[in-house]
Amino acid sequence: MGTTLDIKAFLDKDEQKDLLRLLTAGSVDDGKSTLIGRLLFDSKKLYEDQLDALERDSKRMGNAGEHIDYALLLDGLKAEREQGITIDVAYRYFSTNNRKFIIADTPGHEQYTRNMITGGSTANLAIILVDARTGVITQTRRHTFLVSLLGIKHVVLAVNKMDLVDFSEERFNEIVSEYKKFVDPLGIPDVNCIPLSALDGDNVVEKSERTPWYKGISLLDFLETVHIDNDHNLTDFRFPVQYVLRPNLDFRGFCGKVASGVVRKGDQVMALPSGKTSRVKSIVTYDGELDYAFPPQSVTLTLEDEIDVSRGEMLVHTDNLPIVDRNFEAMLVWMDEEPMDVNKSFFIKQTTNMSRTRIDSIKYKVDVNTMEHSAVPFLSLNEIARVVLTTAKELFFDPYQKNKSCGSFILIDPITNNTSAVGMIIDRVEVKDMNTTDDIPVLDLPKLGIAPEHYESIEKAVKELERQGIAVKIIK
Repeated sequence: MGTTLDIKAFLDKDEQKDLLRLLTAGSVDDGKSTLIGRLLFDSKKLYEDQLDALERDSKRMGNAGEHIDYALLLDGLKAEREQGITIDVAYRYFSTNNRKFIIADTPGHEQYTRNMITGGSTANLAIILVDARTGVITQTRRHTFLVSLLGIKHVVLAVNKMDLVDFSEERFNEIVSEYKKFVDPLGIPDVNCIPLSALDGDNVVEKSERTPWYKGISLLDFLETVHIDNDHNLTDFRFPVQYVLRPNLDFRGFCGKVASGVVRKGDQVMALPSGKTSRVKSIVTYDGELDYAFPPQSVTLTLEDEIDVSRGEMLVHTDNLPIVDRNFEAMLVWMDEEPMDVNKSFFIKQTTNMSRTRIDSIKYKVDVNTMEHSAVPFLSLNEIARVVLTTAKELFFDPYQKNKSCGSFILIDPITNNTSAVGMIIDRVEVKDMNTTDDIPVLDLPKLGIAPEHYESIEKAVKELERQGIAVKIIK
């Protein structure tokens, strides 16, 4: 009986652990895959058959001489193993007694920028590796810029291969000061630097005796203790509605994920775009009702009044509204093999909202290696630019730096259905600053001589157009 309870207690404790999502980035051969392999190996997270296969593969195709080649744990594609590089984003899951981790091992090459953006879009922390021999190089700068673009608040600069520079404190300090000089203007709030050797395991899981001058903690200790709870925006309540739940006459609930902020029973909320207000009657989940909900919980809200809310609309607090606009500026990462056609009308998906959009203008392209700005007529694969977009109907958004989930969007090609680009909203743009202005079409029903009995069917048709991302304003 005691054992059963112990197992239950263990499982309960395991469920309570929080989750840290991290991404590793660095230049080719900086040892990213080796470092993660080492983390898994030293924290005893490998099964025996994995270990046997690893030893066998290391002898056959490893690149680590007499050592076990830990990188083979992650570089699973045949092409990756043959070239000794990472191409795809490999996700690895492991946990320690204090925390669960999901690691995205992202490729270092410039042609795989989109893979890195994908891997980093959900990350709380980034480990950027540099080789102690070469120090901060172009790729280090590029990865740090991408990390700041994605709004990742915690960065670890892991100075790897310290064994090849005899664990020199002077060399480590040199790299750190050069990196800090570059990173300061990017505004990343939490940057930590750790000297390590992934191959030998120095400062990876345990503090190393070979770096007595290093006063900080080991990499795993840092990952276990870094404070990420404050990274969620808990002030601006945003609830994009995913689905309206109507199982019977007596229940009408709005399902969705709390994107940001906290909602409590009895709170006054407003539905956007209609502007109608009501109070939260209950917060329902599969496990019963809650008194309050916060991100990233998925819940069903019921309201005191019957108000019309459907998918793509948003519930917010009446005293804290998002920006509601059709024109905004954003940083755009182009992800399609096919170059951008500025005359094309794309679908834009932001939260649960779908609309049509077109690119009004490209302000400048950012060279990810030198941070220089240049004027370009269009974007090609992996290029990043600051653009102005205009949508067919109003979107409800916050700047990405303030609220990740309401400030991010994707552009979808209407013909191929490919994800053409991902974007991070900077702010709204005034109509007077737009290159071209196209107002929402207006149907003035009385002016057109349409009798009131037809209003309902016209509203129905307009609602269907809106669902397809085309907004039409009705005057009755």
